[in-house]
Amino acid sequence: MAKCHRNDIGSIALDSPSTATSSTGNNFRLWTAFTGAAFRRKIFDAVSCGASSRHRHQLMQEMLNDTGSQSQPPPPTTTMKSVLKEFNDPKKADKVVKKPNSNGKSEKLADLLNLVETETAAETKRKVEALEELKRVVKELQVEDKGRNVQAASRVRSLTKEDSEARVTLPMLGSIPPLVAMLDFQDSDSQIAALYALLNLGIGNDANKAAIVKAGAVHKMLKLMESPNEPNQAVSDAVVANFLGLSALDSNKPIIGSSGAIPFLVKSLKILDTNSRSQARHDALRALYNLSISPSNISFISEADLIPFLLNALGDMEVSERILSILSNVVSTPEGRKGISIAPEAFPILVDVLNWTDSPGCQEKASYILMVMAHKAYGDRQAMIEAGIVSSLLELTLLGSTLAQKRASRILEVLRVDKGKRVSENFGGNMNAAVSAPICGSSSSSSTNLNGKECLVEEAGMMSEEKKAVKQLVQQSLQNNMRRIVHRANLPQDFVPSEHFKSLTASTTSKSLPF
Repeated sequence: MAKCHRNDIGSIALDSPSTATSSTGNNFRLWTAFTGAAFRRKIFDAVSCGASSRHRHQLMQEMLNDTGSQSQPPPPTTTMKSVLKEFNDPKKADKVVKKPNSNGKSEKLADLLNLVETETAAETKRKVEALEELKRVVKELQVEDKGRNVQAASRVRSLTKEDSEARVTLPMLGSIPPLVAMLDFQDSDSQIAALYALLNLGIGNDANKAAIVKAGAVHKMLKLMESPNEPNQAVSDAVVANFLGLSALDSNKPIIGSSGAIPFLVKSLKILDTNSRSQARHDALRALYNLSISPSNISFISEADLIPFLLNALGDMEVSERILSILSNVVSTPEGRKGISIAPEAFPILVDVLNWTDSPGCQEKASYILMVMAHKAYGDRQAMIEAGIVSSLLELTLLGSTLAQKRASRILEVLRVDKGKRVSENFGGNMNAAVSAPICGSSSSSSTNLNGKECLVEEAGMMSEEKKAVKQLVQQSLQNNMRRIVHRANLPQDFVPSEHFKSLTASTTSKSLPF
């Protein structure tokens, strides 16, 4: 604790109060014999008596040093109140001048914040305006004015073409029921405007697809096509496009299939097959494919005579893979397999597809259809053999894709087992007696040679028949490959191989040429 200094203020001579004029009348002045620094020292000693704060002593010392270092002479007299006020009042800090940031980060951040606030406000304003416009459009749909309804439906079509938010908001505002009701209008312009508005509302939105079907749109669309007058082709194409979109939802497939849409699509497909409107044709095929996914619709497909039409349409590479996809769904049910088996020339057509080496997708789908058919019915296997499937399968196991090779191998395995069963039946179900030499000669010695010779002759006959069959298959495969080589080389169709090549194909033991 700092030592208390003796108070010497009493020894200081003071002037008479009368000599100093003051506003308070109680002020006194020090003689000029003392300097300002000396008097401040006296005040410091008097005030700091008993103080123990080190920080306070250091602060007072700094103040005294600053005062003593002043070059200007102190004023002749100094009031005690002014000194005490200077000592007790803390020195006000100088105003800090903020230096600008050299990298400008603070300014950029402020600009970004202002920009975000501006964009947020603009976005909110835009959304409010868009919502008000949607409300006006729905209100126009609900008024009893056909002209305004058509304009509103056209506006819905344009708004929902690429805006997913509009597809969500418009049905919530009640746009679907009035659009479905517009299908009852007699003019084609109103029908087309409503159909395409509904089509765009269902794009990528399953809830809207379900709501459109629930509102009765499917029956109204079919009613448009059943009118006694010839339906407008643009209206028909719009209905087909709507069935394509609505049938993509699984819950809608049974409803659309049982409503009579499948015969309409088949009829439209047959009409479209004769003209060049390929987009509507593809839409009809894709809609039928969606509907064929549901097993409950296969019976409707069979009743509509779609299977023979699709089989006859195979060969048009633009739609063949889509047709085979539909048949792949059809073959999954007994009704579908029956429809394929009774169709004229079904197996020769499908076997011919196996030879389309330039279309692996078609080969895979055709082999799948034939594989399922071969596993399910013996009569179908016989029809496949008669159509020459074995040589095509052998070639497919060598030249086809990995999936096509596996399916071809499965079919060949089924046919091989079938052949083994037939051989067993021909020999009374006792294969051991037919192929085992010791059993043939197990009786008396006199009859052993006779029975043994008969068995050997019989076995040799069987082997020769098998060799002949294999040789015939190999020759057929080689000839098929040669025809393809000629076709790829753009040689004349009447090109005749040389005798040397014929001799090679007659004597070779390879299964197929690697082409």
